[in-house]
Amino acid sequence: MAKIRVSLALSIATLASGFLLAACENPNPPSSTESSTTSPSATNTTSDTKGLKIGSLLPTTGDLASIGQQMVGSVPLLVDTVNACGGVNGEKVTLVQVDDQTDPKAGAAGMTKLATLDKVAGVVGSFASSVSTAAVSVAVPNKVMLISPGSTSPVFTDKAKKGDFQGFWARTAPPDTYQALALAQLAKKKGFKRVSTVVINNDYGVGFEKAFVETFEKLGGTVVNKDKPVRYDPKAQTFDTEATAAFAGKPDAVLGVLYAETGSLFLKAAYQQGVTKGVQILLTDGVKSSTFPDQVGKGSDGKYILSGAIGTVPGSSGPGLENFNKLWQEKKGGSPGEYAPQSWDAAALLVLAAQAAKDNTGVGISSNIREVSAGSGTPVSDVCEGLKLLKAGKQINYQGASGDVDVDANGDVIGTYDVWTVGDDGKIKVIDKVSPK
Repeated sequence: MAKIRVSLALSIATLASGFLLAACENPNPPSSTESSTTSPSATNTTSDTKGLKIGSLLPTTGDLASIGQQMVGSVPLLVDTVNACGGVNGEKVTLVQVDDQTDPKAGAAGMTKLATLDKVAGVVGSFASSVSTAAVSVAVPNKVMLISPGSTSPVFTDKAKKGDFQGFWARTAPPDTYQALALAQLAKKKGFKRVSTVVINNDYGVGFEKAFVETFEKLGGTVVNKDKPVRYDPKAQTFDTEATAAFAGKPDAVLGVLYAETGSLFLKAAYQQGVTKGVQILLTDGVKSSTFPDQVGKGSDGKYILSGAIGTVPGSSGPGLENFNKLWQEKKGGSPGEYAPQSWDAAALLVLAAQAAKDNTGVGISSNIREVSAGSGTPVSDVCEGLKLLKAGKQINYQGASGDVDVDANGDVIGTYDVWTVGDDGKIKVIDKVSPK
């Protein structure tokens, strides 16, 4: 498979400066789980609270539910795996799960509960960058380590550089600075010279839009609606006006930075207006879900409206991916969905860092994230093997399911991107890879 090499000579530092925030199988816990419901809903995997206590803050409802529900199962799977091989610091790990509802207010409330009532040391979350923005503002003063498996805003990097997070932030998905580079290069390779954009009007959409516009213009392309960007209300239910505006000006392609629920309504509206004919649809990670083509639906000719659409999504190609897929198949059946490997890795880093610190606190985890993820220790992709080495006083370099997850001083990782397309049968398949280096 040919790989597209995206030059970083475009200066990631320049692209990231001033960007606004950007985003982005079974949601039920295992059978051994004890459930208790509050608002937001939460689930404990065990009543034992003597050892390390962590949380997850991920969307099982709301605009990102179709992807969030694929992510949520990874964290209890990791906790069960760790507890089966002896736990952390001699005790079992406890997990509290909260649905952030793809809503910053619910996310802030959930993070407050996790930090002040449940008193967790670390949290896997969130997915939407707007929710992670709300959550990290609670996590930092409470000294809770927050590791996002999917929030990709370039501004998190800027804030980390300024010291805003005090080391209590990291992510296992690369920032959209890289994805913008990859997608712009892909558009150029496909021969698209005139592209327009339509984005969800939140941290994810606006941040990605700004990154893509600057990158695509540096590559010689024209963004048709640069001066009149189309940004839709996340709570909107009708999209006729936005569809007309996004496809105006005869673009070669339209880039949609969308969430699945509202994005499907937008694309239906555009199709019904007849403006999608002859225009390539470009998409991103926010809608890369196996159910999305069905959400958008079929046209009057019986063909999928999204047939032929192409997009990008952070890929998973880490040394631990094969074993993760096997474990998922064994315990849950089927294959893990988007961002499930990143969620597994985020949880793995929390437990490994706690063991390295010999301390079940957020401070202990925060001070050891880089040591276990990007240090000079023994490369290890099995979390139980990593814990065993750490207990023996050895150093490790965790190589995850999603990638090497070498967390840098700003909490960032560099990854590769899958290029995906929708077939005539409505199935999504990966057709290429894009590497921002």
